[in-house]
Amino acid sequence: MVAAAEGRCRGRLRHSGAVTMSGPTIVETPIAGLLMVSLPVPADARGWFKENWQREKMVAAGLPDFGPVQQNVAFNPAAGTTRGIHAEPWDKLVSVATGRVFGAWVDLRAGDGFGTVFTMELGPESAVFVPRGVGNAYQTLEDATSYIYLVNDHWSPGAAYVGLSPADPALAVEWPIPLDRAVLSAKDLKSPPLSQVRPVAPRRTLIVGANGQVGRALRAVLPAAVAWGRDEFDVTDPAAYDDVDWRQYDAVINAAAYTAVDEAETDQGRRDAWRVNVHATVNLARAALTHNLRLVHVSSDYVFDGSREEHQVDEPFSPLGVYGQTKAAADAVVMVVPRHYIVRTSWVIGDGHNFIATMQRLAREGVNPSVVDDQVGRLSHTEDIATRIVELLDSGAPYGTYNVTSGGAPKSWYEIARDVFAAEGHDPDRVTPVSTAAYSAGKSLAPRPRFSTLAESGSAR
Repeated sequence: MVAAAEGRCRGRLRHSGAVTMSGPTIVETPIAGLLMVSLPVPADARGWFKENWQREKMVAAGLPDFGPVQQNVAFNPAAGTTRGIHAEPWDKLVSVATGRVFGAWVDLRAGDGFGTVFTMELGPESAVFVPRGVGNAYQTLEDATSYIYLVNDHWSPGAAYVGLSPADPALAVEWPIPLDRAVLSAKDLKSPPLSQVRPVAPRRTLIVGANGQVGRALRAVLPAAVAWGRDEFDVTDPAAYDDVDWRQYDAVINAAAYTAVDEAETDQGRRDAWRVNVHATVNLARAALTHNLRLVHVSSDYVFDGSREEHQVDEPFSPLGVYGQTKAAADAVVMVVPRHYIVRTSWVIGDGHNFIATMQRLAREGVNPSVVDDQVGRLSHTEDIATRIVELLDSGAPYGTYNVTSGGAPKSWYEIARDVFAAEGHDPDRVTPVSTAAYSAGKSLAPRPRFSTLAESGSAR
């Protein structure tokens, strides 16, 4: 618990991490994520003025970039009008336009903070950011009071929220105007006490393409996530997105991909690659933009032509084949989403058909393969990819592009094949080196980058 004795706190603010600039000041409260905002209100003989919502300044000061889509105004002609306590399924920024308001907030989210109470008086010089799942109530202290709130989801008649009785003695809220003399709705009076409130569950993570190699690894490290394969959710069908309750989710991980590199060079393969890798990503990006979701997208070294021995995250795209072109196009789409992580990988190895599994099988079957020795890169094990994605989401790392591989010195496919044979207890000299040109002779193969090594570095916007 972050509140004071017995889990209750009134009017005491903790200034840890507050940022002051020529604009608002953000101050933490005992309820995690509930932020008080002090607004400059210059005044003269004509009256006063304030910037009620100024995205650039407020985000720089520490307010979440919550993406409001609707503004509402509440006007109360009489002092004592009391609304709430409601925990809505969206974030909101509440400020006073005229008059003064007493605010009471109760953390109704699942976790150690459940039941924490905070109260404070608000005027035109103050606002409060209320995260999803925190119950909020407001009592007007003057006649003709109005307050404004911005929310990051559109209100609808079917929107469900948690209600809590403002008269619950367990909250011990000291309402300035006693509730028996206040104006309340019958619905609010019938709301249950805290002891009967079911905690608001956090938003979930959605994994699409959950049956592929990366998808299966993500399911293992995110057992509470909703995991959909092609049968549960067709990422290429725009109509499928209308049936999803996006309010349940905070992040979507796109592990769906068309990865048949050679087949993508055919007429049908080209169409399929663009449909799955690009058009589906457009659908996901549109959902992320509309519902303010974090979008994680798994990318590939094939967005580069391989002419550089090591690829930085900000290297310009230069794909050689259709598969690489579709992955580069998808990356460009995802970059439009403000809250995005592009996780660029190379030579993915996981649970399923892959190079390592093939070499293991050939070693056991007595086959002596010829393997190209002039393509160099670094393996990316799906467990490492999945773990890194979770770290990005949990840490709140800066949005942008990240190179994610399993580390180690870059090697050719030939060297990796020798390592596999040796690990299986077979003679690595059974593997014969061959150039890409010689291996490709007479075959219909897509062009591949010569160098696929991704630099181990941070993000690039």
